[in-house]
Amino acid sequence: MSNHAVYILSSYLVVLVVLGGLTVASLGARARARRELAARGLERKR
Repeated sequence: MSNHAVYILSSYLVVLVVLGGLTVASLGARARARRELAARGLERKR
């Protein structure tokens, strides 16, 4: 495998890890916001 392929694959891995972390953080914040709204009685009816 050439150095170029290693660079490309490692770049993809970094992007996947960063996007995965952002997704987890976003879902956690969304859950906290929903709990806060529910605690204040402001949740939206579905």
